Parts: sequence; C-alpha cells; structure tokens
Amino acid sequence: MKRTSSIVMFLIICIGVLSSCKDTRTKETVVTKAKKPNIVFVLADQWRAQATGYNGDPNLVGKTPNLDKLAAEGVNFKNAISVTPVCTPFRAAFLTGQYPTTTGMIFNDLHLPDESVTLAELFKDAGYKTGYIGKWHLDGMGRFDYTPPERRQGFDYWKALECSHDYNNLIYYEGNNSEKKKWEGYGPYAETQDAISYIQKNAEEEDPFLMVLAWGAPHFPHASAPKEFQRQFNKEDIILRGNVADDMSEKAKEEAVGYYSHILALDRCIGDLEKAIQDAGISDNTIIVFTSDHGEMLGSHHIRPKQKQVPWAESVRIPFLLKYPALLGKKKIEVDAPINAPDILPTLLSLADLPVPEFIDGESMVDVIKNPGLKKDKATLVMNVSPFAGKSDEYRGVYTSRYAYVKTLDGPLFLFDNEKDTLQINNLINKPEYKELQKQMEVTLQKELEKIGDEFKPRQYYIDKWNYNLNAAGYIDYGKDAKPQGPSLNK
Repeated sequence: MKRTSSIVMFLIICIGVLSSCKDTRTKETVVTKAKKPNIVFVLADQWRAQATGYNGDPNLVGKTPNLDKLAAEGVNFKNAISVTPVCTPFRAAFLTGQYPTTTGMIFNDLHLPDESVTLAELFKDAGYKTGYIGKWHLDGMGRFDYTPPERRQGFDYWKALECSHDYNNLIYYEGNNSEKKKWEGYGPYAETQDAISYIQKNAEEEDPFLMVLAWGAPHFPHASAPKEFQRQFNKEDIILRGNVADDMSEKAKEEAVGYYSHILALDRCIGDLEKAIQDAGISDNTIIVFTSDHGEMLGSHHIRPKQKQVPWAESVRIPFLLKYPALLGKKKIEVDAPINAPDILPTLLSLADLPVPEFIDGESMVDVIKNPGLKKDKATLVMNVSPFAGKSDEYRGVYTSRYAYVKTLDGPLFLFDNEKDTLQINNLINKPEYKELQKQMEVTLQKELEKIGDEFKPRQYYIDKWNYNLNAAGYIDYGKDAKPQGPSLNK
C-alpha cells in the first residue's frame, strides 16, 4: 500500500515539474501539427487539359502564372480523365467515388440519390467542416430551383445554384434561405472572394475544413468573359490545334477568344486563393486541388466548338493539379499514370489519413504521387452511357498513359498512340501491324468493365433500369409536379 502511494506521489511530482516547464511552441503550431489537412477543391467547367500554359498551349504560355506556379510546386497528373465528359456524371463520380453505371448518374440534370455516401459526408464524419460554393448540377429539380439542406449531400455552408452560365447575372441560394440572390459583377470573381472569406473564417478553427469552389467557367457563353482579358486576344492570332478542319477554324477562333479570356480570369482567381491560404498561415497543411469536369472540342476532329461528351482527348482529358506541402513539399511531381473521376475521393481520403470505404469503385493514387513510376500500365475507363447532346453514340473505352482505345456498339471506333500521335489523327484500328495491340486493349477494356459489372448495353437499357422519364428531346422534363429524377426512384 505504501509502495503504491509512493508511486502515485512520484507521478504527481513529475507531472507538476512538466507542467511548470514553459512550452515555447505557439498554440497555432501545436494545433496545426495535430490537425487533419484542410482541403480546398477547385472545380472548373469545360476546361480541357490542353488549354493550360504549363501544358504548352501557345495561346496561354506565360499568361497563366498562377496555374503554372501550382504545377511547378505540386503534382501534375498528366493523364487525368473525365469518366463521362459531361457535368452531372463527372460530379457524381467525383463525390461518390463510383462510376456512372454504379450510381445511375448517366447524363445531365439527374438527382443524386439522398442515400448516396459522398465526399462531404465522409469528411464530415471525420470532424471536418464542409462548404460548397458555385455550380452544383446534382439536384435534378430544375436548374434555377432552390436545393434544400437535405439534398446537399453533407455540405453545410452553402452558396450555390444547380446550374447557370450567365456569369454577369449569376444567381445563387445562401444557407437555408430560398430567396434568390445574385453575385455582384463577374460571378467567378465573387464566388472566389466568398471562398476566401470562408478560408479566413475557418483557418484558425480547431476543426479542419473541406471547401469546394465550383466555377461555371470557362464553359460557354464565351463572349461574357471579362473584357480586360478579351482585349489580350485577337481572333486572327489564335493558334488552333492541328486537328481542326479549315471549315471549322473561323468559328473555333471566335469561340477561343472568349474561352481563353475566361481562363485568364480564373487564373487570377487561383492566385487570389493561394494568397489567402498563405496569408492565413495554413498553406503547409492545406491540400489544394484544381481540376475540371470535362474538356472542350473547339473544332477538333470536325466537332463543333462548345461540344464535349465525345471520347477524343480534347473532351475527356482534364487538368488535375494537387498541392500538399506538409506531405509532399513544394517540388514538381509529374504523374503519367491516369487518374479518373472515381479515383479523386479515395485519393483525398488517403491523403487525409482516413479509411477508404469498400463501396468506392475508384482507387487511391497516393502511392503513385509518392512514386510516380508506379502504375504506368494502369488503364482507366471512359464511357458515354446515354448520349444526349449532339451526334454521339454510346461508347466504352480505356485510356492509359500512352494509348486510347474506344468502341461503340457497332465495334471498335479508334485506337491511338497518344505519345506518337498527340492530335489523335492516325487511327490504328484494324491495321495489321497493330493487331496484337488492339487485341490487348480489347482485353484490358473488358477487364475494366467486369470490375464494375457493366455489360455495355444500349442506352435504353440503362434508362429503363434507372426508371428515368425523358421528354422527346431526351432531356429531363421539369414540370410543376416534378420529382427528383434519380436512381432512388427504383427503390
């Protein structure tokens, strides 16, 4: 008994001595060390991977200093892919880590089922504050209608709208207020300033935050870009990609002026965001991601400007930059292995040292970030389950770090060696000397489809499977008695 008392007394003395020692570390340093990383996820709309200065677009070299700096100090996934290059399918895949054929989110204007487990919900369960600013496009109840809290998939702070590209008259809903509000001036500028306010408010809080800033630009209309940037481009001086046909060039150059002008404006926003994070003293422990939901054809392969949804690289390849100084420092890392929309969620969870649920289709790319030589042979799916915009067929395909192979229901569509043929002009399909490669790519495609249980059937099969009601044009029909058009209707 005495021996126990002596031990207790000794411990009390030791604790007292330790307590009296002055801790020279600041409170901020202690909290930052223990705190999970903040996440600032910036999502653009219709920004193709080729349209970046750091990727060598001649119209942008030297004109996007903030994105170039982000690419120089972080991770550049050189082969990032939009699983289905239209808005709603990508956004659902990003938030859930699942493929469109898993969630049923196969075309635009669908309702992501309330029972879906999402990015915000998973991080919220781990103690994160969550915020969403900008374009949502996952509610399926009308593009200008109010999205109530129960349909926000775990995001608490809310200044968003389902979908609008009227950048100089951009409306939004705030919090639990169903009254329409309007961003002042050019919408992306105002949205970015609100994101900066969110960062400043939450930087010193004990809980980490996850904030998604989703711009509608550089999606058309392109002529609504800020005039100060439009003055930096002359239509005659625009350099188009070498796969744009002559009869498309005039219109493509006209659209490109505004497209690139939006990009310069958004590059300024990236700089403002980075400065705010730096000024708040949280840059080391903040993960910044910049990407887009899909690309833009701008006349390539004789496909009109403003078009996406098709499987060519201008449509499916997207920029993807990631910076996390606390883990990766500020060194330039280039990753050849492809990353797809369903891979984003497990990658963010892994970076935050959180478990990845088994229901997620995608895979974490953290090991590849740390060792860029890994998974160079990885293949990732592209799919158009239910075409709805322009002339396009159903397709399934795979992109690797080198090759692209796509087939329609009628058979193989194309096979390209993207290293030797960056413009995807020389189609290798059915060429005798590439017979074995084509066979290997078909086997690879089938393996990827088997993983997610997709048999690649006609679009009507999936429309019937998910019980969608479409109008004659193939779009969701919003009526006064409309109900969410989503897979949950099957339950």
